[in-house]
Amino acid sequence: MAEKSLDCLGEACPIPLVKAQKEMERMAVNDVLIVNVDHSCAMKNLPDWARSAGHAVEIEEVGEGEWDIIIQKLK
Repeated sequence: MAEKSLDCLGEACPIPLVKAQKEMERMAVNDVLIVNVDHSCAMKNLPDWARSAGHAVEIEEVGEGEWDIIIQKLK
């Protein structure tokens, strides 16, 4: 199981979503992608997309207005 971080701080939707989708395509099952975001739209859209794609998602607030979206690729 590999873990990769993707820094999307300062980027508005749909950029974090597009970057995460491309990165997830390159990852193996059970790998984990941690996406750092600070835009509330990305904080909603990214987990919604990941769950609908069948991945496990956790959200951690790491600072005021800054989140880590942790996505584990399940298929």
